[in-house]
Amino acid sequence: MRVTFLGTSGAVPTTQRNTSALLVNRDGDRLLFDCGEGTQRQMMRFNTGFAVDHIFVTHLHGDHVLGIPGLIQTFDFNDREDPLAIHAPSGTRGQVEDLVHAGGNDPAFSVRIHQVDAGDTVLDRSEYEVRAVRVDHRTNAVGYAIVEDDRKGRFDREKAETELGVSPGPKYSKLHRGEPVEHDGRTIRPEEVVGPPRPGRRMVYTGDTRPTDAVVAAAEDADLLVHDATFASDWADRAKETAHSTAREAAVVAQRAGAKRLALTHISTRYAGDHSPIEREAREHFDGEAWVPDDGEQLAVPFPDED
Repeated sequence: MRVTFLGTSGAVPTTQRNTSALLVNRDGDRLLFDCGEGTQRQMMRFNTGFAVDHIFVTHLHGDHVLGIPGLIQTFDFNDREDPLAIHAPSGTRGQVEDLVHAGGNDPAFSVRIHQVDAGDTVLDRSEYEVRAVRVDHRTNAVGYAIVEDDRKGRFDREKAETELGVSPGPKYSKLHRGEPVEHDGRTIRPEEVVGPPRPGRRMVYTGDTRPTDAVVAAAEDADLLVHDATFASDWADRAKETAHSTAREAAVVAQRAGAKRLALTHISTRYAGDHSPIEREAREHFDGEAWVPDDGEQLAVPFPDED
């Protein structure tokens, strides 16, 4: 799982930060979360490719969606044929349709709009799910969690070969799949050579939000939490007024959840020259790794047992 931070600014872009967008490459599945203005150019700058089949919109404020018309037209100019799915909060279908057809554009490929509510399984794959998470913003909004299935336990090859006398081959595969095998007149059961299931990865992207218990629950033991941290605490009143979070509040959410890493995004232009107050404040309240990613920064999210 590789995360590329395409846009980390707040409502207004800066010369260093674009508006909100994040791309996750999960074993070849490219998932785009939010699509602020200029996202298509960020995708070119940072070599993510355009092979995106799903866009997950947190809410319909412009800094999260104004890149959709340009991206769709670029898909069209590149003779895209594959369908595109756009997932957005319930009640926003008409607005999303307007974005898809902005400027009279009628894409030659299919664009499916799916309205989602907090708690929904938005995308169900064989090895992972994308779930909608309840957040607290000034409009109808959701966050998203990528939750991988448990993986098979580790196969103890040394025990299989030296203690049980099973040579490498088809029997190894059967045992690892959970099937018993017959060997030298006895039945060898999978649990003799296969350890307990290992957890998959979990990543949560909040979009814009106040701190919420729902995000804490969704991010329990998360390998990465990408959380709104628009302001430092000296602007806490403004954060509350605009339904955003401070770096301290984001850090407390991450700490309560037991997350391993906290990426602080949607950074106000007040910190365009120096985002150290955001990082410093978060690190005071979170024991894991906390940082403000730069646009274009990539993070390979390891499995929990690889940390």
